[in-house]
Amino acid sequence: MDKAGGIRVALAGALGRMGQVALEALRREDDIAICGVLVRRADEEAERRLSTYGAVYDDPERLIDTEEPDVWVDLTGPASVVRHVDLALSRGVRAVVGATGYTDEDVRRWDEMARHRQVGAAVCPNFAIGALLMMRFAREAARFLPRAEIIELHHDGKRDKPSGTSLRTKAMMEVEYDVPIHSVRLPGLVAHQEVIFGGAGEVLTIRHDSLSRESFMPGLILAVRRVMTLRALVYGLDKLLW
Repeated sequence: MDKAGGIRVALAGALGRMGQVALEALRREDDIAICGVLVRRADEEAERRLSTYGAVYDDPERLIDTEEPDVWVDLTGPASVVRHVDLALSRGVRAVVGATGYTDEDVRRWDEMARHRQVGAAVCPNFAIGALLMMRFAREAARFLPRAEIIELHHDGKRDKPSGTSLRTKAMMEVEYDVPIHSVRLPGLVAHQEVIFGGAGEVLTIRHDSLSRESFMPGLILAVRRVMTLRALVYGLDKLLW
């Protein structure tokens, strides 16, 4: 579906739970055009479900060569995200990464590639605005309370643990002791995290709950728009907010 003058977006992971919500959210934006979607297998079922959004591909190189997207949005998983983002940045296509499974070395390489091609990239462990505030509040609390632990809870389909959000929270707290992270995977959950601080005679709990994947859409759309103005990689949606 083309919108003249809009940001041309290719979305990888279109049949996943996050991908399906993202397609609807992106389609509603007047300045964003979904030019192609990537699935593992572009069979008749995928065509039937996705062709109203854009051309359906199972080959990322062919998608990029044919549709010439401005932004590659990757919502896949550990098995493919690194290969996809390497390809996109090597072709000068901006990248918004909402998948997990990459390493610190991957992020450093992507930053070098983005700087070399003078395009933007945004690697976002969490797109929910409330989750970003939770991490920011945790960083502030860590200055005043001596110990903390993190509990992250996600749906049972999330394969990686600990989550990218919990690792990002831990890094932002910048404390001298090791912050334990406890992971829970259960049906019925979406994405939840609490940071529990303990002090002399008191406990502080900072918690965020994503009750549906709609909570991630404002942040995803913000990242797609803002990555168009970048010439390097940013890690964390918070870098685009404040």
